Amino acid sequence: MLIALTRPVSPRLGDCELTFLPRVPIDVARARHQHTVYCTTLRALGVAVQTLPAAPDLPDAVFVEDTAVVVDEIAVIARLGAPSRRSEVADVATALAAYRPLGVLRAPAQLDGGDVLRVGRTLYVGTSGRTNAAGVAQLRALLAPYGYQVQPVALHGCLHLKSACTALDATTLLVNDAWVDPAIFAGLRVLRVPPAEPWAANVLAVADQVLLPAGNPATQALLAAHGFAVTPLDISELQKAEAALTCQSILFADPPGAATPAP
Repeated sequence: MLIALTRPVSPRLGDCELTFLPRVPIDVARARHQHTVYCTTLRALGVAVQTLPAAPDLPDAVFVEDTAVVVDEIAVIARLGAPSRRSEVADVATALAAYRPLGVLRAPAQLDGGDVLRVGRTLYVGTSGRTNAAGVAQLRALLAPYGYQVQPVALHGCLHLKSACTALDATTLLVNDAWVDPAIFAGLRVLRVPPAEPWAANVLAVADQVLLPAGNPATQALLAAHGFAVTPLDISELQKAEAALTCQSILFADPPGAATPAP
């Protein structure tokens, strides 16, 4: 069974952390509707959606992916790069402790889960403004006993590695090559998003579907041409908060290894 940890949209979403986008008004009611559709879509694909307690005073709490890195053997609780977000992790840690042993990143480590892309036994970690070398090193030390490799990846002009690259299946990545050098992924098949659709590189592969941000028709056609079934989802209001599809859930298998999600 696949489980998705999610969290409701905060009424203070408009006060979210921003790095690359200008601050514009966010319609919280519309953002909540879009997040509800997201959760409903996951359920329709057979995912058990577990909703964490609401955190109305934490503007970014809906972006739960950043709080942890979950593999079959362990859940690593992150130390988020934005200090304003670090209180988000407590409820996530409590929920994940029911499914995995926990490892915890400690200062001076900084790491956001949105910077971590797992492909098989390799975890690519973006060295962004939210994830530092100490975060990469501590993650490597926690995962090494289980046979995982951790490889840092340089980024250019985006918030997280998964803003620039996500996995379509165990051997195929969707990449915005303006933000990350595809050469780092040698041995994997790389599909490049059209330059006019830079935000389309963040997709969520679940079951036999690839969830794609709506409004990216060229990327949808590219994926369909390579045999992927695509479901567009409107997350336009959440995107004003530099959000994406993957950041709205932590997806993992229970029991570990059963119906493993796309890397």
